[in-house]
Amino acid sequence: MEQNKILTLLKNVQDGKTSPEEALLRLKMEPFEDVHYAKVDHHRALRHGVPEVVFGEGKTPEQIAGIISTMLDRGEKNIMATRLDAEKAAAIKAVHPLFEYDPMSRIGITNREIEVTSSGLVVVAAAGTSDIPVAEEAAVTAETLGNPVERVYDIGVAGIHRLFGNLDTIMKARVVIVVAGMEGALASVLGGLVSCPVIAVPASVGYGANFGGLSALLTMINACSGNVAVVNIDNGFCAGYIASLINHIGES
Repeated sequence: MEQNKILTLLKNVQDGKTSPEEALLRLKMEPFEDVHYAKVDHHRALRHGVPEVVFGEGKTPEQIAGIISTMLDRGEKNIMATRLDAEKAAAIKAVHPLFEYDPMSRIGITNREIEVTSSGLVVVAAAGTSDIPVAEEAAVTAETLGNPVERVYDIGVAGIHRLFGNLDTIMKARVVIVVAGMEGALASVLGGLVSCPVIAVPASVGYGANFGGLSALLTMINACSGNVAVVNIDNGFCAGYIASLINHIGES
C-alpha cells in the first residue's frame, strides 16, 4: 500500500468515514510486492503474527537473496529461509553478509533479533539421533519466533528408560514437539505422559517398509492420546511454527 493511500485511509478513520475495524481489514489485505518471480507478502506478520518465511527448496540463491533484500528494505527482522544446502547458503551470504546458516536445521536467518516473547517452554524431543535434523528445524524455528526451547534427543522407545530419565524437563513444557521415524511410537508414549499439546512430526528415517515416513505418519495420526496432533512428514518448520502460536496464547 502506497504511503498516500495509507494517509488517506488514516484520515478517513480520523474523520469517521471509515471504521477502525474496516481500516485494519484493508491493511491486512495489503500489500504485497511483486518482484516478478515472487510476490513478497509484507503484511504476513500483521495477519499471522510471523513474517513471511522463505521456503528455499526449488528456489535459486539469486531468488532467495532478492526476496530477502525486499524484506530488508521494509525493515523486517528475523528473516528465515528454510531447506537450504551449504552451497546455496554460501551464495546468499555473499549477497547478505549477516546471513547466518545452520547446516543441521538447514535454516538461514538474517537481520536476526533474539528476543524471548513467551514465558512458556517448548520441548523438542527426537526419538533417535537420525531424527535430529528435522528436530533442529523445529527447534530453530521456535527459537527464532521468540520461544524458550529445550532439546531432549535420542529417547526413543527402543530404550524407553532414556525417556524416563528426561521426564523432569518434558513435564515443564507448555508444548512438546516429538520427531520420530521408524514406527513413530514416541508421540503416543509422550502424549500419554503430559497434559500439554503434543505436536508429532513423522520422520522419513527407517527401513523399506517405513515407506519414507508413512509408517510413522499412520502411527501418529492413530494415536489414542487426545492431545497429539500431527504435521506432515519431515515438516519440522511447521511444528515449530504451530508450537510458537500455541505458546504465545495469552502472552501480552
